[in-house]
Amino acid sequence: MNAPTDRLIDGSSPPSSTSLTETPITLIDIGANLTNRAFSTDLNQVLNRAEAANVHSIIVTGTSLADSREALALTQRFPDLLYATAGVHPHNAKSFSTAVITSLRELASATAVVAIGECGLDYNRDFSPRDSQRNAFASQVELACELNMPLFLHEREAADDLVAVLDQVSGSLSSPSSLPPICVHCFTGDDATLDRYLERDYYIGITGWICDERRGRHLHQLVERIPANRMMIETDAPYLLPRTIQPRPKSRRNEPSFLPYVVNTIAKACGASPLEIANRTSSTAREFFGLTTNG
Repeated sequence: MNAPTDRLIDGSSPPSSTSLTETPITLIDIGANLTNRAFSTDLNQVLNRAEAANVHSIIVTGTSLADSREALALTQRFPDLLYATAGVHPHNAKSFSTAVITSLRELASATAVVAIGECGLDYNRDFSPRDSQRNAFASQVELACELNMPLFLHEREAADDLVAVLDQVSGSLSSPSSLPPICVHCFTGDDATLDRYLERDYYIGITGWICDERRGRHLHQLVERIPANRMMIETDAPYLLPRTIQPRPKSRRNEPSFLPYVVNTIAKACGASPLEIANRTSSTAREFFGLTTNG
């Protein structure tokens, strides 16, 4: 079925049911938790559906040392589609140690590992003590600086301390410009927080949160303010299933093939075509992560 060039998907149909009439497009999902047990039985089918929906590059998120190792292993199984990050999520910061940093450094030497993270601060759930979170975060920022690798960050109700840690590490460097590129993934904050991040040239990851009419409406106004070269898109699968999907999957599991729903919502909010948003965010992701074939 051919679709108009300003339309990526039909919101009433699965993303794979339509195609673009222009040159083939590549959507890039910069954050999917494919090591989650929700994908343990049908990952091949999930990835097939992703490619059918034009999602041809997926970055598998590492949230612990074990998880980062598993993420890298997945890239070796699917080298033409998957990349990975290596890091320790703030929820897991209580188990962080210098030995973990050594192991993350080893993992990061793999070509398929394209960023340090998911790391950062989460003061919403506080699954790890805040001091532990800050220490683990600072260590990973220092590692990213050492390796000159992008940072993939998590922040919930902790923007002040997140910026403070980054500024502290930056201040210890020979030049503040030595901080690597930074992406705050799954942004859900307010306008003041967004402005603060953009003033520091951070990149912003937008998820299906923007498709949630109950808690994501404010993002419709904010995405218009994100510069074209600072926004990227992600599913954060299996979490944050876009509420614009009708009918919703019985499993309530999100997956990379649903990324076009995020694109459509952003496009409507920005007054742009889905094709424009897709091209823009893919170009930004390629540059930010330095994406090539995994080889």
